[in-house]
Amino acid sequence: MKIAGLAIVVIALVVSGIHPYDRTTWWLEVAPVLIALPVVLATYRRFPLTNLLYTLIALHALVLIFGGAYTYARVPLGFWLQDWLGFERNPYDRIGHLMQGLVPALVAREILLRNGYVAGRRMAAFLSGCVALAISASYELIEWWSALALGQGADDFLGTQGDPWDTQWDMFCALIGAVVGLTLFSRLQDAQIRALNSRPVRVI
Repeated sequence: MKIAGLAIVVIALVVSGIHPYDRTTWWLEVAPVLIALPVVLATYRRFPLTNLLYTLIALHALVLIFGGAYTYARVPLGFWLQDWLGFERNPYDRIGHLMQGLVPALVAREILLRNGYVAGRRMAAFLSGCVALAISASYELIEWWSALALGQGADDFLGTQGDPWDTQWDMFCALIGAVVGLTLFSRLQDAQIRALNSRPVRVI
């Protein structure tokens, strides 16, 4: 499953980079994948993650890759959702920001619990949510700096689609993603952590 997920992400990344809608936007959108992929590979033996996290990271990477290939405002899945749900705009970027909250929250939770930084599950959930929001806010700052540096060239990267509250919606979606992820997946993550604890793990 891990090898299959890695292969799917790598193939999607390569294919998306052949003829993306906008090359600059593609680089900006897939940058997190290009950063995370070597980190995940480098830490696989020293600090292997749960299967749940590897699956969610792969799904998040695919969301970013498709957003980079089409730009978030033009992803076909978003248009389908727009028509089906009667939205005024392509909502694909909302999916991206939901994942931006969900995945980092669960990554933070796993690191906090497995390394013993936090003993209580409630405190781990709270701090994990804070980490997810901090990452979301940092990403919005990156978008702001990109807009200042690139001017009109950053429009596709920002993906605001004329919404003056897009930044606030992005962070709110990240919060929802973190809460949903921590609520739905904590027990499964705990079970997989217990399975990993039977193996020697080097603290990072």
